[in-house]
Amino acid sequence: MAHNRCSGSLTSPRVDVLVDTGNTFLDHTVDGFLKIGAVAATRAAAEETFQCLGRGEFPKHKLEDTLKRMFREGACWGTVAGVYVGMERGIERIRGTRDWKSAMLSGALSGALISAATNNGRDKVVMHTITGGAIATAAEFLNCLT
Repeated sequence: MAHNRCSGSLTSPRVDVLVDTGNTFLDHTVDGFLKIGAVAATRAAAEETFQCLGRGEFPKHKLEDTLKRMFREGACWGTVAGVYVGMERGIERIRGTRDWKSAMLSGALSGALISAATNNGRDKVVMHTITGGAIATAAEFLNCLT
């Protein structure tokens, strides 16, 4: 019986933004803000473009709304990423090691801080703390697979 194989590799593009404030902690935080903020803005633009293509029109006021949404989502996602990256670097520095525990702690603290800052109730803060820790831990484990 004949077998056919197909092999190849897929690599993701690497985007490096040089941010030099003279403080490596702040550099990593700003870098996380910019990268994830750009992802969120691109996502918002893609969604709006898809909706306009589906309707078959792209009115001028929709362009203004799209730009506002891109800015708003970029700033929101970027802030969350900046808080997480800052927490992660700080915890790694305090613990002296970079592992899944640092990711879990920084995700949990970031989730709690962001949730508390948005005036969520105590139950929501706890849920966001757990979710932040779980997502960060999962992401760290996925990074170890590659």
